[in-house]
Amino acid sequence: MLSERTIEIIKSTVPVLAKQGTEITSHFYKRMLSNHPELLNIFNHTNQQKGRQQTALATTLYAAAERIDQLETILPAVKQIAHKHRSLGVKKEHYPIVGENLLAAMKEVLGDLATDEIISAWEEAYNEIANVFIELEQRMYADAENMEGGWKDFKPFVVVDKVKESSVITSFYLKPKDNAVLPSFLPGQYVTVKVKIDGHQYLLNRQYSLSDAPGKEYFRISVKREAEPDQPKGVVSNYLHDDVQIGDELNISVPAGDFTLDVTQNSPVVFISGGVGVTPIMSMLNTIAKENPSRPVRFVHSAKNEDVHAFRLEVKELMNRLPNGTSFICYTEPSRQESANHTGYMTKDILKQFLSENADYFICGPVPFMKAVINYLKELGVASENIHYEFFGPALQIAQPEGSTI
Repeated sequence: MLSERTIEIIKSTVPVLAKQGTEITSHFYKRMLSNHPELLNIFNHTNQQKGRQQTALATTLYAAAERIDQLETILPAVKQIAHKHRSLGVKKEHYPIVGENLLAAMKEVLGDLATDEIISAWEEAYNEIANVFIELEQRMYADAENMEGGWKDFKPFVVVDKVKESSVITSFYLKPKDNAVLPSFLPGQYVTVKVKIDGHQYLLNRQYSLSDAPGKEYFRISVKREAEPDQPKGVVSNYLHDDVQIGDELNISVPAGDFTLDVTQNSPVVFISGGVGVTPIMSMLNTIAKENPSRPVRFVHSAKNEDVHAFRLEVKELMNRLPNGTSFICYTEPSRQESANHTGYMTKDILKQFLSENADYFICGPVPFMKAVINYLKELGVASENIHYEFFGPALQIAQPEGSTI
């Protein structure tokens, strides 16, 4: 338990973290990865380059400081991060390294503002928070290894099929090299793919949603080629598209993640996806069609155009198996005269058509898309507890603190 004085000091740092949180975390990552380059085998280099990891950590620090006297309120966020840590292989021995470099970064960025008393309070608070993560992640590691078909950390899978789903998305069908039974997973979960690419000093990790129902003899991941002209080229996604072929091996983690659907429920479910955000939704949709086809389902998807729209035929076939299912497609920039229900971006009026009493809403897509959709749903009166969403990459808050640069 933290002392009252420690809680008081941590809360006093909230305004500073709102203003300089990202500066602190950016300096922290540079410092830590310079001192411990071996951690580059775990961290996503692209998220570092784009500042996503720094922003996500700054947001977490802010939330922890603001609620240091009621940490139970941030347990859902802790659980989400712990799933990612378990999937990547973050271990107990990494936490002291993080703590040492984080406290040093606070001192170096804030200078005289970071008094010995403040640093001491944050050290106490960090150890308290780290222990929560460590205990939760140790249980997750044990569960992953001891479940039927489970394993420790990573093991090799063989690519048994490679299917082009659109001009930018390709599916990879994966079977364990040892032919062991596959563990079950919850629809919406993801795996981490660990690769060694020629010309890169460190291992590279990426987390990809499983895009088919559990209970198959394979895992399916569906990967978008990241090659936008104004963005850094995705090293791993392009490697998978261009270099990985049927018969090749990929190292895979046990499925993880808490963006999941309870398929046994009969209440209405509304899936809202943008672009490659459809991949976890496909797992949910396939599972409903397989296990609970009478459930009311609304599938609402936005894509740039027909060429990049993945799973069109698969969704059509699945919806034909759902007597209470309807779908709606938006194309923002249609490339030809073809069947979209709407030309343009997703709007509040569109979403209003798919509101249903007691429905759960599952949202995945680019961050601006999710922000717009979540805000529309809240404006339409949907309760926050009925809105579920997944970030690809570090979890970022939909709404940042007032006046914050985080």
